[in-house]
Amino acid sequence: MRVLIDECVPRRILGHLPGHDVHTVPDMGWSGKKDGELLRLMSGQGFEALVAVDRGIQRQQNLQATGVAAIVLVATSNRLANLVPLMPAALTALGTMMPGDVVELTV
Repeated sequence: MRVLIDECVPRRILGHLPGHDVHTVPDMGWSGKKDGELLRLMSGQGFEALVAVDRGIQRQQNLQATGVAAIVLVATSNRLANLVPLMPAALTALGTMMPGDVVELTV
């Protein structure tokens, strides 16, 4: 699956998503883009899922319309050490997600 890591998620999380084509927002040159524009850019570039820490994304954006799924990581902080325990569940979710799905993962 082609996955985009939002800019608030540590870049080093890429190493915890083996088997997927993973890129970061800064790598794509999309830093500072608002969620709606980011989702449109993702869709146009063939991304299928967004990994973010923004819990409001499912209420603020119509993911179904963009065809992009989202994994929202909920932890005490967005530090790598706090997010790594969520990666096994994130890998499982990536294997079953459909366009427009939102999966919220909590430690």
